[in-house]
Amino acid sequence: MSGDDMKPGYETGRLNLPFVGIATFGKRPYVADWDRIEADVAVMGAPFDFGTQFRAGARFGPRAVREASTLFSFGHAGAYDHEDDVTYLGGDVRIVDIGDADIVHTDTEASHANIEAGVRAILAAGALPVVIGGDHSINIPCIRAFDEACATGGPIHILQIDAHLDFVDIRHGVVHGHGNPMRRAAERPHVTGITALGIRNVSSTAKDGYDAARAMGGDFLSVRQVRKLGTEAVLTRIPKGARLYVTIDIDGFCPSIAPGTGTPSHGGFLYYEVLEILQAAAKAHDIVGIDLVEVAPDYDHSGSTAILAAQVLLNFLGFIFHARGQRG
Repeated sequence: MSGDDMKPGYETGRLNLPFVGIATFGKRPYVADWDRIEADVAVMGAPFDFGTQFRAGARFGPRAVREASTLFSFGHAGAYDHEDDVTYLGGDVRIVDIGDADIVHTDTEASHANIEAGVRAILAAGALPVVIGGDHSINIPCIRAFDEACATGGPIHILQIDAHLDFVDIRHGVVHGHGNPMRRAAERPHVTGITALGIRNVSSTAKDGYDAARAMGGDFLSVRQVRKLGTEAVLTRIPKGARLYVTIDIDGFCPSIAPGTGTPSHGGFLYYEVLEILQAAAKAHDIVGIDLVEVAPDYDHSGSTAILAAQVLLNFLGFIFHARGQRG
């Protein structure tokens, strides 16, 4: 330890400011060996955007969100929220970053298989998987990976925050693009249904897709409908006691605060609208998995979209583990 470390007013050891060091998620430890994950939460990047139908670039989402997350790495003893009078993500919550699933350029099936393997490794370790995309097609391998865990723990219900329903069956022969993930999820026997919030305006899904979604256990609300109902009423639309997998498409937010995405849609949610829904969901349900997708940083040179994504994820993790502690 140098003499400077001992000067009055200095903490001992390294200060490790956000702009110093390696940009893992929240500057948490990096675990390279997926057979040695020992954590409560394991964050994995899925830098895949071959499923996009318009503007690509979400392959750089995991890197951008990780870098943005360093802004929130000061809370070594947790983050105190004066409104809730709670310190979230204290030292007892172990979060690790396991890096990225390997992506094979132009090969959707091989890339998805690698993403699936990563989620399976996280679940096998007993950790909560948090996957940062990538386009929304990365949800397909994420949900596939839950089949064995659901065989023992019970089925899952999906809470979707999104501008688009993403319930296309087949379009021009494509079944694993970013317009298909919720249809593929609904087909899985371990998925009981989908509650989609924020669906609005011109969508990637035609009317027959909406009809199919309803027939397959889907429920969806626009931003205006969510605002009219309020958080408490919206949460009653989710089956009581359901184990929830939460998928967050950043275009569920208004592009006034999240412009860095491939398919922006005006009229979206604002920050606290989503945060309050996630907090209520964490209190009422066991959250078993999370993905956050479609951050495409090149369309937002301010970096605010990636910061929003990181802030949402870290707050949501805080809510989840506080709620688990309250439930005992």
